Amino acid sequence: FAVPTKVSAKFEGHEGEVNCVTWDFFGKYLCTSGSDRKIKVWEVDAYRTECRATLVGSNAAVVSVDFDQNSTMVLGSCNDFATRVWTIDDCRLRHTLTGHSGKVMSAKFFNDATRIVSGSHDRTLKLWDLRGKSCISTKFAGSSCNDVVTTDQSVISGHFDKKVRFWDIRTSNEPTKELLFGGKVTGLDLTRDKNLLGVCARDDKISIVDMRTVAAVKTLQSDGFHVGCDWNRLSFSPDGQFLAAGAGDGAVYVWNVTTGVVDQVLRAHSAAAYAVSWHPGGLYIASVDKQKTCIVWS
Repeated sequence: FAVPTKVSAKFEGHEGEVNCVTWDFFGKYLCTSGSDRKIKVWEVDAYRTECRATLVGSNAAVVSVDFDQNSTMVLGSCNDFATRVWTIDDCRLRHTLTGHSGKVMSAKFFNDATRIVSGSHDRTLKLWDLRGKSCISTKFAGSSCNDVVTTDQSVISGHFDKKVRFWDIRTSNEPTKELLFGGKVTGLDLTRDKNLLGVCARDDKISIVDMRTVAAVKTLQSDGFHVGCDWNRLSFSPDGQFLAAGAGDGAVYVWNVTTGVVDQVLRAHSAAAYAVSWHPGGLYIASVDKQKTCIVWS
């Protein structure tokens, strides 16, 4: 397995900040979202970068995006307090989920794609049922939420108060566990087998949490690595052996998860790199920055 290191494509994704980037489960589509209120779906390979769809309807910046597992829908969390779902093939806005009283910083599908969780600046998490277009549960976290990830029956949320909270969605409204880190939590990512959780925090450290013991087992850091924003998103490689994250100076750092050593530092962004996403086949890393630019590394 070779870590991508060379710039395969560099393009202007949005007008202004590009806040998020993610590949779909098949590696066919790359999705970006921006402060220009748009979501764009790209087809990217070694030969071309083509905008397949532009999804509009948000009235403010879109901070995070997620695909359903069939790659038919895109979920966007928006600064106008709403979470929205679009279908890709016809670019239609299908659902607008309102109820938060602050910016929605992150939202994710559950596996069945009929349910969604959103995390907001208003210090709550909300579970939504797309069939009934309704909020089925509100979890009061007590601190602004910057990112969420899901497993089959649980939600993990990262917060402003430096805590990561673990929730069982079937049971109580209290978290089953809380872990405290050294800075406000900006981003979360799970390995594909759900065994490891990566936690990026504003103290410029990335922690690796073993999901079986729910304890931090390793810290990744580097002298040059500084987190550039409150929603900095990290990404494991598909095999879970490496982890990538963008820095405030635009560099993208790739660590070996087992050894904790920096494997590569990718330099081509000229502004803070906000988010990275690893292609599910391991072929590419996509990274986006504060000044319009998306880069695909191969």
